[in-house]
Amino acid sequence: MTPPDGDRRAVVTGGTRGIGAAVTRRLVEAGYEVFAMARHSVDIDGAAVVVCDVTDTLAVSDVFSRLGTVGVLVNNAGAAVSNPIERTTDDEWETVMAVNATGPFLCSRAVVPGMKERGFGRIVTIASSAGIAGAPYISAYAASKHAAVGLTRALAAELAGSGVTAAAVCPTYVKTEMTDETIRNIADRTGAGLEEAWRRLADLTPHGRILQPEEVADVVLDLIGDPTANGEIRVLDGGS
Repeated sequence: MTPPDGDRRAVVTGGTRGIGAAVTRRLVEAGYEVFAMARHSVDIDGAAVVVCDVTDTLAVSDVFSRLGTVGVLVNNAGAAVSNPIERTTDDEWETVMAVNATGPFLCSRAVVPGMKERGFGRIVTIASSAGIAGAPYISAYAASKHAAVGLTRALAAELAGSGVTAAAVCPTYVKTEMTDETIRNIADRTGAGLEEAWRRLADLTPHGRILQPEEVADVVLDLIGDPTANGEIRVLDGGS
């Protein structure tokens, strides 16, 4: 389904790096007017960069009020920490939950009224396979991504029949700056080389490999284009 002309404005949070940058590029290629939301201003071809902290209620409200009509929201901004639960600090827990769960809530809340009024809108949240099943040493991350999946399902139930859809993508590990940091941590803690650390991480996934950001972006574009995708949770792990 092709969105109405007035709804070809898209916002991608965390839209200048990793998965977000790949989604931004795909949307630009598809003819959308794209606003890449980020903590810092970084040039990205074809898109306008909007500086905003997605965990700041007032900042989010201000940005979306200035942007006006938004037809597509991609909740991509993310944070991660890897520690045994006994070494996970309050600050780590609160930061990861704020970025991965509160951010999508605040941004979705900002766009839903206008989308419902116009009878068209697409909200896609980048969650994680960790939001479907847990794993050791990522209690904060897994909990936050479970919350993101739960938010998507609840929002989809509210939006049923409105012309607005909410869906989520749950990839396994993706080759991004955030995963690079995870790899360095694994190498430092285990004494493995970086190549071995990458292999160990890939071996934790059903498909035995690390995804590329463009693979996730392609799924995001597919969900945006599908008017029947409301409530869909697309898991990218190589399974059926």
